[in-house]
Amino acid sequence: MKELKFTLLTALIIAICFAGKLSPSPKPVTGNITISGAFALYPVTVKWAEEFKKLNPGVKIDISAGGAGKGMTDVLSGMADIAMFSRDIYPEETKKGAYGVAVTKDAVVPTISALNPNFNELMKKGIKKQGFIDLFVTGNAKTWGQAAGIKSGAPVHVYTRSDAAGAAESWAKYLGKKQEDLLGVGVFGDPGLATAVKKDPVGIGFNNIVYVYDSKTKQQTNGVKIIPIDINNNGQIDANENFYDNIDQLIAAIATGKYPSPPARDLYFVTKGKPGNAAVIAFLKYVLTDGQKYVHEAGYVDLSKERLAKELDKLK
Repeated sequence: MKELKFTLLTALIIAICFAGKLSPSPKPVTGNITISGAFALYPVTVKWAEEFKKLNPGVKIDISAGGAGKGMTDVLSGMADIAMFSRDIYPEETKKGAYGVAVTKDAVVPTISALNPNFNELMKKGIKKQGFIDLFVTGNAKTWGQAAGIKSGAPVHVYTRSDAAGAAESWAKYLGKKQEDLLGVGVFGDPGLATAVKKDPVGIGFNNIVYVYDSKTKQQTNGVKIIPIDINNNGQIDANENFYDNIDQLIAAIATGKYPSPPARDLYFVTKGKPGNAAVIAFLKYVLTDGQKYVHEAGYVDLSKERLAKELDKLK
């Protein structure tokens, strides 16, 4: 009996040791990583960097948000190692060396002030896609009544992004256009656009969802509200179109395709060519593996396991 216990114990120890050899912990890396780009990815990238540095204290990571366009410019010019990117990568950018790895997903949402004089009626009826086109593209809608089909002569003040932004590009793509086709007063950055809409009772704009919801309460932040999209064009927001009460509901709607795509979109980290810097590779692998546990709590949408495996293959 003693011999049997000894044999089993020995086998267990060998198994543990063998398992450890099969899945060794990554060795800490050292170096500097510079990241620039989309406001959409900034919050979760900060979280990923904080957690990665706990495992790799010899790595220094500098992160700055200036819009997706700036991120792409910085990475292609060699000023940044990684671009945070929030729209599809154009073929001409790929020709210049842009190498994208999808890391999560989110959406752009239309936003208004909580002080809008027609707030309650707008929440019930929403705005049809054509209404947004009339506001942001053709300019045919000058009042809230014309935009939303309600009895209101209140004017609409349209706001857009002044910087080259993935959010603006995704919103424009939803409306069948490009960012340069969008009308409105240009405002720099996602936080700036949210503030402009918040302060203007008759204003309308668009924001990345992480700038609309509070990450702790998961409720829409005080002052900026999402105006629902009347997806089926029936003049009212039905139960299956009403998923904005908290960020978890909206994330589920994006993940299941209830919320249209675009303006839902994949978010990317972009490098110039296939990454060769050990610290950059280690960070990207962390983001696509252990770092994914922070995606949902940060207000983003999980990529499927199959998609994550595909993105990891790009780093081999």
